[in-house]
Amino acid sequence: MATRTHTSATSRRAPVQYGAQLVGAVFLLVGILGFVPGVTAHYDSMEFASHGSGAELLGVFQVSVLHNLVHLAFGVAGLVAARTDVAARTYLMAGGAIYLVLWLYGLFIGHDSSANFVPLNTADNWLHFVLGIGMIAMGALLPKRRPHHGGS
Repeated sequence: MATRTHTSATSRRAPVQYGAQLVGAVFLLVGILGFVPGVTAHYDSMEFASHGSGAELLGVFQVSVLHNLVHLAFGVAGLVAARTDVAARTYLMAGGAIYLVLWLYGLFIGHDSSANFVPLNTADNWLHFVLGIGMIAMGALLPKRRPHHGGS
């Protein structure tokens, strides 16, 4: 008796979908960890949205409640976008562009300025640059087609 392996076309994801799913999961993890005392140094000094928030994820990246909520939203968006190859590519490309704009914003505003409401520090700025370039590269380079496996 022959064994038949059934894999529907909808259950196989394209590499770009896996990329969006991975990025989304990492953003969710970062958003959650931003609310964990110990993982976030100076947790008791976290503010909702202010450059005065003294909380730092991993003791390096300045965070606030708003910053963590943005990470959570980007995470959920990535997981939802991973459902289709078109949405996954759009998420990676648009999200990467947003992070590059955020990088530029962080470079040009003063860290002690009231305009720094997210808040951002130098480590955040350069992480946003890497994220922007990485997400755009994933969106541009990962294939949107599902791998085709020949056979009967």
